[in-house]
Amino acid sequence: MENITGKIIMLTAPSGAGKTSITKYLLQDFPQLSFSVSAATRKPRGNEVNGKDYYFMSEDEFKQKIADEEFVEWEMVYEGNYYGTLKSEIYRMWKEGLVPVLDIDVKGAIHVSSIFGKVCLSLFIQAPSIDELRKRLESRNTDSKENIDIRINKASYELSFKDKFDAIIINDDLAKAQQQAKVLVERFLE
Repeated sequence: MENITGKIIMLTAPSGAGKTSITKYLLQDFPQLSFSVSAATRKPRGNEVNGKDYYFMSEDEFKQKIADEEFVEWEMVYEGNYYGTLKSEIYRMWKEGLVPVLDIDVKGAIHVSSIFGKVCLSLFIQAPSIDELRKRLESRNTDSKENIDIRINKASYELSFKDKFDAIIINDDLAKAQQQAKVLVERFLE
C-alpha cells in the first residue's frame, strides 16, 4: 500500500436505503469531495456509463485485478457480481487534493476502515424499516421480485453490522438525512 495522503468518506447501506441520493447531495455541497467509481462485473442498468457510474468489466478482468492486488477492497456482492474499489482510483484523487467518497457494500466499508483507520469516516444509511425498503426497491422498477427478495434478505444481514460504523443515519426523511450527513462530513473535514 502506498502512503496514505488524505481522507476517505464511505457511505454504505442496504439497497434502497438512500445511499446514492445522500452521496450525490454531499458531492454537490463539498467541492473537495470526489466520487470514487467502483469496478463491477454486472451489466450496466438504464443510463449507467462506463467510467462514470462504474468501471464495467468482465469477471475474468476483475479476477486478474484481484490477482494483481489492484483493489483496496472487493466482494462478490451477489452471485457472480463482483464489486470493488481500485487502489488507483483512491490514489489518483489524493494526488489531485480530493477526498474520495466511496459508495460501497458493508463488508467492503469495514475492510477499508480496517486498512485506513482514522482517515476514514464511515456512514451507515438505514431505511426506517424493512417494509419501507421493499417499497422503495419495488418503486424503482429495476429488479425482478426474485432480485428484490435477495436484496431484502441481504439487507437484513447488513443491518447486523451497522454498529461497526462511525455514524448511523436513518433515512425516513431524505432532506433530514442529507443534513445529518452534511454535518458529519463538515466535522470530519475540519
